[in-house]
Amino acid sequence: MRITSIRQGVAPISSAIANAYIDFSKMTASVVAITVEGDGRRATGYGFNSNGRYAQEGLLRERFIPRLEAATEAQITAADGTLNPAGAWAAMMRNEKPGGHGERSVAVGVLDMALWDAAAKLAGVPLWRLLADRFNEGRADDAAWVYAAGGYYYPGKGVEALVEEMRRYLGSGYTTVKMKIGGAPGTPIKDALREDVARIEAVLGLLGGDGSRLAVDVNGRFGLHAALAYGAALAPLNLRWYEEPLDPLDYATHATLAEHYLPPIATGENLFSMQDARNLIRHGGLRPDRDVLQFDPALSYGLVEYLRTLEMLRAHGWSPRRCVPHGGHQFALNIAVGLGLGGNESYPEVFAPFGGFADSTPVENSRIRMPDAPGIGFEAKNDLYTVLKEL
Repeated sequence: MRITSIRQGVAPISSAIANAYIDFSKMTASVVAITVEGDGRRATGYGFNSNGRYAQEGLLRERFIPRLEAATEAQITAADGTLNPAGAWAAMMRNEKPGGHGERSVAVGVLDMALWDAAAKLAGVPLWRLLADRFNEGRADDAAWVYAAGGYYYPGKGVEALVEEMRRYLGSGYTTVKMKIGGAPGTPIKDALREDVARIEAVLGLLGGDGSRLAVDVNGRFGLHAALAYGAALAPLNLRWYEEPLDPLDYATHATLAEHYLPPIATGENLFSMQDARNLIRHGGLRPDRDVLQFDPALSYGLVEYLRTLEMLRAHGWSPRRCVPHGGHQFALNIAVGLGLGGNESYPEVFAPFGGFADSTPVENSRIRMPDAPGIGFEAKNDLYTVLKEL
């Protein structure tokens, strides 16, 4: 196998929405296309980074694309003659020191996604099938559980608009939804708590009072005292989960919160390596019978690293079913189906065209089936493929 071209671009995904920590007025995404040839076959794989982290144009141009272009055929070809994303990953990470994962993990994740897309296309199968056959003894789920993530803060958006948004998600086939809490950037915590209780109660009214159908997301804004105060208000509601209440690297405080907040906690979307994930499992006090891990393969060095993370989790007594990746994209959805994860996030109304799934596979009862298209399936999502094919 040999790589014949690598192209990259930057796509805007900016909007006026905000969570408790940041707004998205300047948000961008890196987009790449990698063409691979070998043994009379040719395929182009595509990749992009999830929302919440900016485009990595400089790192891609200066370090990771040149290393991938310099990789030998032997490095990127498996023993059976197929494309070897793990070998390509090793070539990209040559001469990189441990630690300091940050934005580097995003740049590598973009390229890794494109390599797996190309690998599955060269094999003539969907990525979920390739993963099930290689890593899960041929077992793949017939559908994935998905939930609708939204409820962002927006200028002038009141409780009525929030409820109508959630009503649209229910009408689109979702039974479980997620909303932001913690206050728009700059809102004092005491004011945010009062406002959020009213917002949550309104959405629960739409859901018939069933807290298991609602998750809430703080995006890491709180310290311990605010997390405990919110936790005391949330605990009686029996919500699906209380997401990222704390800074993701503050493992000791997570452990303290888990001692006091008994319902499920979710976190991990801003941990970008197996080592960071392992520290969370070792020191964060999370509970494998209820808590949810949201590591996003597109932001954390790609699938090659995600496979290492899953292996680590098994060694520590965690089931892959506790993993529900962040990002709302088709790459993570293929991984969820092929490797038996607990589900996947979905963005029905934000981060277009990168959020969402194939046009031909509607969500029904919060579950979605996978198309049979080779690769990740980007070509089956028309608005996204329109952007990708321009590279």
